[in-house]
Amino acid sequence: MDGMVTIERHILDQEASSPSASGVFSGLLYEIALAGKIIQREVSRAGLIELLGKTGDVNIQGETVAKLDEYSNEVMVRTLSMGNRVCLMGSEEVDDVIIPENGAKQGKYVVCFDPLDGSSNIDANVSIGTIFSIFRRKSELGTLPTREDALQPGSELIGAGYIVYGSSTMLVYTTKGGTVDGFTYDPSVGEFLRSHQNIRTPETGRIYSVNEGNVQYWERGIQQFLVGVKAEDKARKRPYAHRYIGSLVADFHRNLLYGGIFLYPRNVRGGKKNNGKLRLLYEAMPLAMVAVNAGGGASTGRMPILDVQPTELHQRVPLIIGSRNDVDEAVRFIAAEEEE
Repeated sequence: MDGMVTIERHILDQEASSPSASGVFSGLLYEIALAGKIIQREVSRAGLIELLGKTGDVNIQGETVAKLDEYSNEVMVRTLSMGNRVCLMGSEEVDDVIIPENGAKQGKYVVCFDPLDGSSNIDANVSIGTIFSIFRRKSELGTLPTREDALQPGSELIGAGYIVYGSSTMLVYTTKGGTVDGFTYDPSVGEFLRSHQNIRTPETGRIYSVNEGNVQYWERGIQQFLVGVKAEDKARKRPYAHRYIGSLVADFHRNLLYGGIFLYPRNVRGGKKNNGKLRLLYEAMPLAMVAVNAGGGASTGRMPILDVQPTELHQRVPLIIGSRNDVDEAVRFIAAEEEE
């Protein structure tokens, strides 16, 4: 820990460096950190308080809802509804936008989130996480927000990040044009303390993260790229190691720190994943902002994730994200296939 800097002190220091800052955005970031503390408390003792298992409900994605999914969504909505900072929320677990009872007209910000990414792994005690993205509202202050306030491209993001609940709980976030910084939760003092300052991901990684059981469904460019990363090439330090947890936030976090590439391509054989599986607003876009601000890259395979204009709240996209050179190489393989 560098000097035992709390996340609150870090946020306030960033606010002080911006003459136009009002403190509202800083308060919002701290509310997200508070929600993370509450969620990690329940994650750490879920088996003891009967929060493991499924509720029996199915969410908008057609996925069975875990008890911790439901709990985490409630915590995020309740916490972000405080302080009149947020005019509108979007959650992976909820069909339509969420308009808080208080603050909808005066709230300046929109927050989209996946309250508990990787929840299918909860019962196996695998790392899971919360992912969030923050926009400024487009509608006028003093009016009720609209769904269009949430349907903004990644180029309009003013903040994004994630919280990973694992052997320790860590919050990583970035702001527009800012650095990527990580904070590890210290339960003895009840605070997130800065542990990783100005994270820079390696330009070229040594890890590839992908569910290779689906390789037969992917386009030939992706298949050829994977052949390359698995081939022996001492000059390029290959073959890469294959590491796949199955929780996006956990795979992304490891690759961010160590260097690597995560892929969830589109399915070219048809079916429900022909546009990819991951949600643009709740997963791909916020992690893309973190990756890019840390010196990495993020693409659909055909365009940068941050350039995609959302048209639906639960829009899915293919995702190729991680070390810049690896992402660029995968994109080149896709482009080469299309030119043939």
